[in-house]
Amino acid sequence: MNLTLLILLPLLTAVVILLMRSGVQVKWSALIGASVQFVLALILFFAFRKERASGNEAQMLFELQYKWFPSWHISFHLGVDGISVAMILLTAFVVIAGVLVSWNVEKMTKEFYLLLVLLSLGAYGFFISLDLFILFFFLEIAVIPKYLLIGIWGSGKKEYAANKLALMLMGGSALVLVGLLGLYFNGTEKTFDLLLLSKMQIPVMVQKICFPLLFVGFGVFTALFPFHTWVPDGHSSAPTAGSMFLAGISMKLGGYGCLRVATYLMPEGAREYANIIIVLSAIAILYGAFATMMQKDLKYINAYSSVSHCGFVLLGIGMLTKTAIAGAVMQMVSHGLMTALFFAVIGMIYERTHTREVNEMGGLIKVMPFITTVLFIVGLCSLGLPGLSGFVAEMSIFMGSWQNPDPFHRIATIAACMSIVVTAVYILRAIGKTAMGPINDRYLLLEDAKWNEKLAAIILIAGIIAIGIAPFWLNDLITPAADEIMHKVAGK
Repeated sequence: MNLTLLILLPLLTAVVILLMRSGVQVKWSALIGASVQFVLALILFFAFRKERASGNEAQMLFELQYKWFPSWHISFHLGVDGISVAMILLTAFVVIAGVLVSWNVEKMTKEFYLLLVLLSLGAYGFFISLDLFILFFFLEIAVIPKYLLIGIWGSGKKEYAANKLALMLMGGSALVLVGLLGLYFNGTEKTFDLLLLSKMQIPVMVQKICFPLLFVGFGVFTALFPFHTWVPDGHSSAPTAGSMFLAGISMKLGGYGCLRVATYLMPEGAREYANIIIVLSAIAILYGAFATMMQKDLKYINAYSSVSHCGFVLLGIGMLTKTAIAGAVMQMVSHGLMTALFFAVIGMIYERTHTREVNEMGGLIKVMPFITTVLFIVGLCSLGLPGLSGFVAEMSIFMGSWQNPDPFHRIATIAACMSIVVTAVYILRAIGKTAMGPINDRYLLLEDAKWNEKLAAIILIAGIIAIGIAPFWLNDLITPAADEIMHKVAGK
């Protein structure tokens, strides 16, 4: 398995899109490219499982390393473990669904799809990079396309939202860069190589300084309280595919960085700041849930609920148990699929009703049975219905959190559990008002989902159900990598 294909395919797709002349050609080129990426991600998954089944217990599989900037000890170093493969699968699912949902985009079609492809390039490169400089490079690739997608194709206060998102994420990137340079200059040898750094004994004082820089920097991307304020504005103003990529993929870059870089490389720093992370995560979970109850706009409902759900990711990391960390990764995958599907459905409804206000809807199940059925499924996943991915992920985090026997961790776990009730209230209320009841006369002639929208929804639902009904395959994929991180945190 050659991991460079995950980078070369989006680049090739981008080149093909630039050469296309008509919007239809651009769309089909993007869809074919996304489909090939999807197939490649599945091939990687099965190849990874085959290697593990054959007894290959190397920390990273399919490694490639080329010297890029020898004088600065920077190399093009790629490799994957179970967590990386899970994130790549998530990216492939969201990318193909985002391309399908955007089929009706007519304004600057070529530029729109080119930016979507660049976002996927940044995500794939980030998840397979084992050199921290290259990882940072791919992280930055994902910022500018988001700004342009919102600023050009967005709605509402799109210029304000685009500027706020770009400034907040660049601020987070600046903290990440300072933290990475701190690791580079204070290791026993100067290197950006993640595997070499993991074998070094980084001074405790350096960890206490660099850990918060890296964790907060990456945390900005994943809605760490109180640096979450870009999320509601960014999501609500972005075009449908932009919202899907933002919540489904980009917010996971932050969670992955908090786990793979900050926690794994600086275990003493993680233990030092774990309680602060837990407090901030619990606040985000409860604040996001209660703030969502006050929203009347479907996109704001999903955006604020994302703050709450991403709080579970950081809570799982802060709890520093193997089960909680594995649960945090499962929550990243589950939330990525779920929130991408939620934004896709909201986009379908808005395109037909020209409103996102819950109070202006009602009875849509009578004219849009497929779309409202998908809305029910994703809503039930969000509130944690057994049999769907949300339940599996959140229960893993709660069980892992409860393994810490002291009162502080138990209280934080109970506080996080309380959000489930609040989530049920706002989800059922929003879905009920949207789908049930008497229908507005002006909605009587609305049409149901088109082929591309149905295909996008089915792809994402398949991922949600696959995790919800048979979570063992994802758990088996993630657990060895979670073990490796826990060994480092425990100082073994």
